[in-house]
Amino acid sequence: MGGGVMTVNINGAGSVTGLDAVDVPVYADATARNAAIATPVAGQIVFVTGTGSLVYNGTAWVSLGAGAANFTNTSTGSYTDAGIDYKFVSFLSGTTNLVIDRAGFADVLLVGGGGGGGALGGGGGAGGYLFITNAYFEAVTHTVTVGSGGAGAVANLSYPSGVNGMASRAGSYFAIGGGGGAGNLSGGPSLGGGGSGGSGGGGSRAGGSGSTGGAGTPNQGNAAGNAGGSPINASGGGGGAGAVGSGGTGTTGGAGGAGSSNSITGSAVTRAGGGGGGSVGGTAGAGGGGGGGAGTTNNTTGAAGTTNTGGGGGGGGYASDPGGGGGAGGSGIVIIRVRTN
Repeated sequence: MGGGVMTVNINGAGSVTGLDAVDVPVYADATARNAAIATPVAGQIVFVTGTGSLVYNGTAWVSLGAGAANFTNTSTGSYTDAGIDYKFVSFLSGTTNLVIDRAGFADVLLVGGGGGGGALGGGGGAGGYLFITNAYFEAVTHTVTVGSGGAGAVANLSYPSGVNGMASRAGSYFAIGGGGGAGNLSGGPSLGGGGSGGSGGGGSRAGGSGSTGGAGTPNQGNAAGNAGGSPINASGGGGGAGAVGSGGTGTTGGAGGAGSSNSITGSAVTRAGGGGGGSVGGTAGAGGGGGGGAGTTNNTTGAAGTTNTGGGGGGGGYASDPGGGGGAGGSGIVIIRVRTN
């Protein structure tokens, strides 16, 4: 058999030449395609009117021969790394649009909002952290939402837990919010410990009986630390994207878990650190690197997570009733990067 190159063409009706009289199914839009092919298999080819020929790569429908995507949003910055030119756009708050005018692949960083710290309680968990290389985007307008941080618990004799952070999204990709830190009473064993989330919220002293830290989400974050000490006077640190939160020991609140570093903007930035746990006197838990807020040891409010890092808020401490409230979680961020050469 000869070693020539075979040329395959697909016309606007979905008819293929260059193969042995194979026809590709044609659909009016993505909704019709998805209705007809509920469980696609890798290598399957279709033609969607107005979009063109697509192949299923095992994860998503992508354009045949797709390269780098292009967005028409005003870029936040650009840089060159190892001879490759990039531009990127950062989304810092609210809900807005990402406009893709050329389908293809992009790198995406999503960080959810951090969880709020508990009153006389655990540090908030960091927002979920998700970095995807070569994520496929169709040539349509995609909704982008930046997750807000969860509110810190208010200082009162109910000693409530912090509020979970909100998810960040870009099209079909998302990172969930961090778990709220448990409060002194609301975190009691009968009512559960720290909240689960991207990373979990720290457990509280729970009236002296202690509670456990919340769970993190696989591939987005880590678990939080438990309350500890004898008697139990130290709350746990919230989980971070790069490490679990530390448990409280003695009268030292647990440190928040470390965040993760990424250079999607051309410079290394660490995000998604967990909040430190509060304590009754002693030493407060430090916030995790990457925006986690520190806990307190008295009636002051725990430190807030840093804006646009998804850091967890610090847990409040205690010197006298009603003790200290929890710090708010930091808002998340969404960054999209594409090649330009």
